[in-house]
Formats: sequence, structure tokens, C-alpha cells
Amino acid sequence: MAFVYQKSDFKQLNRINYQIREGWGLTYDGTHLLMTDGSATLYFLDKDYLTEVRRLEVCDDKGAVYQLNELEYINGELWANVYTTDDILRIDPKTGVVTGRINMAGLLNSSEQKAADVLNGIAYDEKTGKIYVTGKYWPKLFEIQVNSR
Repeated sequence: MAFVYQKSDFKQLNRINYQIREGWGLTYDGTHLLMTDGSATLYFLDKDYLTEVRRLEVCDDKGAVYQLNELEYINGELWANVYTTDDILRIDPKTGVVTGRINMAGLLNSSEQKAADVLNGIAYDEKTGKIYVTGKYWPKLFEIQVNSR
């Protein structure tokens, strides 16, 4: 179930049932909501009714990539972390092809990792172009810069 709130005062405007079994990650590409459910499938949803418009399987050179989790739409690309890994995938949202892989290993030192869980936060500030990553129970938020491919 999804709840729709008014931005100015958080008054609930709507409650919508949707058909996808689990929601792991969610982002907006300017037209559709894109959602993951822990599989290799990306779901493109109508932003107003959450009905499925299309779906796409994410693949790299070895085949389907499962455990797609957190999502962020950045400059025409879809970024997704792979649950329980240090990897963020760069995905072509038209084809589902993985165009790049960013390894986030080593961001936390060994003492910080003891209390931390998995990488699962990606945020993009469109105004500044800054990209941030974090994880469950992480003590820090990191601003990252990615060199061109």
C-alpha cells in the first residue's frame, strides 16, 4: 500500500493499493516511478495510480542481476545498489543493461563496520550535482565523485 501526502503539511491525500509484492527501492525518472522488489526486475509505474506500465530485466555480461535494492535516477541513468554487496550499478533505463559498476568497499573503517549494516542509500542533488551514499546503521554519509568511464 502506498500513502500520498501533501508536501506542505503532510496531510494524507490518498491511499493506493499496488500489485508488486515488495518495494525495495523507488525513484522517479520524470515520467514514471521506478521500483525494485529484490529481484532482477525494474518496474515502471504510473506516478499517479502506481499501475505497472512496463517492466525490464537488469542484465550485465554474465546475465540477470538479482537483489536490486536502493535506486536513484542520475542524469539519465539508473543507479542501483546490489543488496549485501558494496556495488552500485549504473543501468541504462531503456534497455536494462548494466553500463558500469562502482565499488564502494572501504568507505568505513573496521571499527565503524562493526555497528554498520549494508550499503543501501544513494541520493542525488540535481541542483548541485552532488551524489551521496550511506547504508543501514552507517555512522556517516559520504559525498562521492565518479570519474568518467
